[in-house]
Amino acid sequence: MNITNPPLPTSDIRGQNIDPSEVEHYKKLADTWWDPTGPFWPLHRLNTLRVHFLKQRLCREFGRDAEASKPLKGLTILDIGCGGGILSESMAVLGATVHGIDVVQRNIAVADAHSAARGLEVEYETVDINQLKSRARIYDVVLNMEVIEHVPDYSQFLRDTVCLLAPGGIMAVATINRNLISWLFAIVGAEYVLGWLPMGTHRWQKFVKPDEVIHILREETLEIRESSGVSVNPFNRKFKLSDQMWVNYMLLARKPA
Repeated sequence: MNITNPPLPTSDIRGQNIDPSEVEHYKKLADTWWDPTGPFWPLHRLNTLRVHFLKQRLCREFGRDAEASKPLKGLTILDIGCGGGILSESMAVLGATVHGIDVVQRNIAVADAHSAARGLEVEYETVDINQLKSRARIYDVVLNMEVIEHVPDYSQFLRDTVCLLAPGGIMAVATINRNLISWLFAIVGAEYVLGWLPMGTHRWQKFVKPDEVIHILREETLEIRESSGVSVNPFNRKFKLSDQMWVNYMLLARKPA
């Protein structure tokens, strides 16, 4: 179900912890979200890994049977920066009640049309975090997946999203480390040498180190439950979990009950 607000004017965007250049970048790519061979193919490959990771860990944290047909049934999930709905749909298939949000209205239109075609009930909305906070709505799970490296102030963004998490809820964060290795692999390699991502998808200075994310979450009284690196084989393009968090990584944290 698509609940769209009027497009955010640029003057408003600048005051809402939103980078206008990021909005324009993803607006241009909006129609390619569901093309598994298009510019978002790495996200499709990554999604298979992260869905398995999330299903197993969320079932563990909430005492669910991961082998059940709808293991996440009854859980409310907020998917921040949902894009075309790739992760939102996967969570809905697992039984969760999903609210996918994005500040790019075209993304929401694409996501809504695709989920409707599959007969999936997903609530999509063009809304920013500050607008959502004003409603005092909370969720069992908040997904910050590949989002914080695209906002002007990741620290405030993380703190704001913690407010949307129910007591005892789980926050999942996935992003890219900031070091020489991540610059070589995520920028030079992925965008310029291999052409896996459109040039300008990422800016190295906006990458966030794991310790920086952990520090903020702990200041917000969240307990870090798990961390994992994510690596990709450049030959077969397969993603896998890794002990090393030099480039991509994921964190899971629980809010006190």
